Amino acid sequence: MTASQIGRYSKYIRPISVSIDLIIISMLSLSVFKELDLDIEYYLIYQAIGWIIAAFFIRFYDIYRFTTPIEIISKIIKQGVLFLLIIIAFFPFSKQVVFSGEVIAMFISSVILLITISKFLLFYYLKEYRILTGSNFRNTVIIGYTPEAIQLKDLFETRNDYGYRFLGYFSDKKSNQNIKGKLADLKPFVIENCVDEIYCSLNEISNEHLKDLIDFADENNKTIKFIPDTKEIFSKNLKIDYYEFFPVLSLKKTMLHEPATKVFKRFFDIVFSLIIIVFLLSWLIPLVAILIKLESRGPVFFKQGRPGIDENEFFCYKLRSMKINKITETEASKNDPRVTRIGKFMRKTSMDEMPQFLNVLLGDMSVVGPRPHLWAQNKVYGNTVKKYMVRHYVKPGITGLAQVKGFRGEIETEGDMINRIKFDVFYIENWSLILDLKIIFQTVVNILKGEEKAY
Repeated sequence: MTASQIGRYSKYIRPISVSIDLIIISMLSLSVFKELDLDIEYYLIYQAIGWIIAAFFIRFYDIYRFTTPIEIISKIIKQGVLFLLIIIAFFPFSKQVVFSGEVIAMFISSVILLITISKFLLFYYLKEYRILTGSNFRNTVIIGYTPEAIQLKDLFETRNDYGYRFLGYFSDKKSNQNIKGKLADLKPFVIENCVDEIYCSLNEISNEHLKDLIDFADENNKTIKFIPDTKEIFSKNLKIDYYEFFPVLSLKKTMLHEPATKVFKRFFDIVFSLIIIVFLLSWLIPLVAILIKLESRGPVFFKQGRPGIDENEFFCYKLRSMKINKITETEASKNDPRVTRIGKFMRKTSMDEMPQFLNVLLGDMSVVGPRPHLWAQNKVYGNTVKKYMVRHYVKPGITGLAQVKGFRGEIETEGDMINRIKFDVFYIENWSLILDLKIIFQTVVNILKGEEKAY
């Protein structure tokens, strides 16, 4: 295990923070509203959904290691005001409860106070934890040796609580003992030393090299940020953050990278998959299982390791549509002899994919997202198709934009894969709930119409 793999807990911070906040407001509700004749179970559900929706719109959980206390307080006030309006909106629809301004004021004041305390305790605890243990650090390099680059490096070294570890400068324009290497040395260094973030002085790099660097960062799941040492940079469509008073620019992340979006999409996945499992799969799978067993020997379900988010392997579940065979890393082709008669019907209607709603419930997949490919396909196309690895930034889906656009089934040429990747990347960069609903609707339409490449 490499050093950069030790103590990285960033992905757990926001879910923990959301859970703490929901527990706080739930416990306060049970305490403050106990005197009211309130249907508490429905209220708690309404309250939790309202809190999450409010957090989504004001980006309440977008707090980073360089976020200032003033920004945190501003977010808490905005969240508190919006949450207050959501709580007040509940009472006109609850006829048996008399609205009490005093109780509501006590409740919202307690919520803001306890949430503020918990937020700052967590925020400062993490800062101290980084300093004392060196955990959750991020390895960084800087392209360029400008006064601004040196200032940023000094900031990394003096603010240990930020949790950045500086590994060196790279420059083609200057050469001294402080320079780690030329730009040509950057890529292998980033891979070998598990660099997380690349800071780039735009004066030091051409447009062609910059485009190549952005593609490299996409393919290897690295973050690239820019040091604003020229006036030109402010004309770009970039996001600006401040490390104290030092401005750093980065390419805007997609909506799917936002913590609130992840929570919302996960909530949608759980609700949608539960509806399908309870009202459809509960009776459909036993019927199909009997037909599978009557036609051929073997298990009803088929599971296969597939690369998921961040290329972490998960087991993808399907209804078995083929005779038992040893060739599992090869896609089905037209008139494939391995496919059974019931299997042909299941594949034509995508019924064999239905158990993947269990994968969704388990958190390995999403209802909508890039389809999970075979490991063999990752090895073949990962280094040849541009932006192929971007699809691993999000959870794979049961259905996706590429599939509803006709790019499903067997990959016969590299062009087939390129077209899939184009739609996958477009989906990731342009996600919205409306787009997800359109894809789900079009998937149902395509199933009913029948698809030529569904075999």
